[in-house]
This record gives sequence, C-alpha cells and structure tokens, in this order.
Amino acid sequence: TWLPMTVLTTDRLRLEPFHERHASGLHAMNTDPEVMRHLFARPETLADTLESIRRVQARWQRWGTSWWSFVEPTSGAVVGAGCIQHLRRDGEEPDPACPLEIGWRLRRDHWHQGLASEAAVAMAGFAFERLEAPLLCAVCDPENQASAAVMKRLGMCYRGIERWYAVDVVTYEISRAAWNQRCQAADTTPVPPTGTGTAHK
Repeated sequence: TWLPMTVLTTDRLRLEPFHERHASGLHAMNTDPEVMRHLFARPETLADTLESIRRVQARWQRWGTSWWSFVEPTSGAVVGAGCIQHLRRDGEEPDPACPLEIGWRLRRDHWHQGLASEAAVAMAGFAFERLEAPLLCAVCDPENQASAAVMKRLGMCYRGIERWYAVDVVTYEISRAAWNQRCQAADTTPVPPTGTGTAHK
C-alpha cells in the first residue's frame, strides 16, 4: 500500500522528505568529515547520496516515515537532515520489530543555533501523534555530547550503552506518556504535522 510522504514545518525550517532536488545540498553536508565524524559513516560520493535518496523514498512509501531534508524556506538551501525510522541491529532495511528512533544532522555552519532541537520537536510530535509510537529512542556516539544534549532537551532519559548499527552507542528514550507530560508542562500541545499527502508532485 502506498503511504504519503509528510512535510513538517517549524519556525525556521521546512522538513521535506528526501528528493532528488536535495541531492547537492545533502551531498555537500555528507562530504564534510566533521559532520560525519560521529555518525559511523564515511563521507559520501554523489552516487552514494543519490542512492540514499532512492532508498529513503522507497522507505517512505513502505513505512510512512523515513528521512527529511531540513530546508531553509527563504533560500531553499538544505541545512540538515533528520529521521524517524526503526532502529537497526544489522543490515540496511528498517526492522519493524525494533523501536522507532529519532535522529538528525546539521550542516556545520548551522551548528549551535538550536535548529536540531527545533526540528527534533517537530519530528517527535510526528512520531507520537501521527504514527502513534509508544516509545521513541535516540542513539549517538558516546563522544557526541552535542547530540546527547539535544536528546536531553527533548526530555529523553538515558538508558545505557546498547549495540545498534553494529556499534556500541549511547541510547536515550522517551515514552508517549512522558512526551505528553513534557508538552503539558510547557503549556503546549504535541506538535502535529502541518501538512500531509505527497510532498513532491
């Protein structure tokens, strides 16, 4: 069954499911060794980026979630990327038996501006409200303190060092109940998607 791709918006970003028009921006980000240093991945070739876009589009159609490009609405530039997808122990395909994870990366010139947290709130809202996820996890390199700080700001709790993607990673989690409590404490409601249906015509 074909599932729609969902666009999310925040104050400063438009989160668009991966598309070929994002290739140059994603490729530029994913060839920066500093961006990739904590992601257990080598810098990508353009062919790698295009293949990743193809895989992500297929996953959107199969699962109704995957990776977004973070786009600046005014310039149209890709400044980051993020995902809601099933954690994987091995292999390339998401495992629906595993919990959903939230993840992100940003172009280096957009670090330390709060954009990762801004996008993460929108993606977490999508996971809990649209996908009705009972639990959301996040993982990172134990040395990646900046990413762990975003997880803590989301209200996620540390649950230990676990093995995902064939490496040992710091793992955080938040339940839907805890997310709702966080939103109520902030006197807000969970952030729903602002648009649904096909992201690209």
